[in-house]
Amino acid sequence: MSDKILILTGDAAETLEVFYPYHRLQEAGYEVHIGAPEKRKLQFVVHDFVDSFDTYTEKPGHTWDADIAFADVDPADYVAIVVPGGRAPEYIRNNADAKRIVQHFFAANEPVAATCHGPLLLAAAGVLQGRTSSAYPELAIDVELAGGVFENGGGVVDGNLVSARAWPDNGTWMKAFLEVLEGAKVTA
Repeated sequence: MSDKILILTGDAAETLEVFYPYHRLQEAGYEVHIGAPEKRKLQFVVHDFVDSFDTYTEKPGHTWDADIAFADVDPADYVAIVVPGGRAPEYIRNNADAKRIVQHFFAANEPVAATCHGPLLLAAAGVLQGRTSSAYPELAIDVELAGGVFENGGGVVDGNLVSARAWPDNGTWMKAFLEVLEGAKVTA
């Protein structure tokens, strides 16, 4: 059986930030599960950047079934987690089980990937203190208020944490995350 990776997400997650790591990690031989507040069909969204807009636009995206509810997750069953962005992190950060899962991976120093608004969940879980993290640039203040150091880049690596700004960084984000995953296998 292959190693399993959990994506923590929910409704209004950015489609590209869920599907790119989902398929890229499968391609690398991992079994990937989607975890959400409930095991049901999720509605993702598409964010795009438009000239002259101060922020991104949002449209309905794809739907996808969650494989497991956060409450049913045993973090020890997984070798890593991925936290995509979109608006999902704004509300899953209030879920005690989502925070429990994140805290497990930081306590065990196991690989974590987060992008865009994903670091909101990390901040709520209290794991960014003293850590360097990227995020959607307007979240720099959230990273800093959580005690972290904001770095405006894609594929930012701080130990077990790999972070990025948004879906335009997907390639550099997942390349760096796969390197961290391979390094974790060597030391395991």
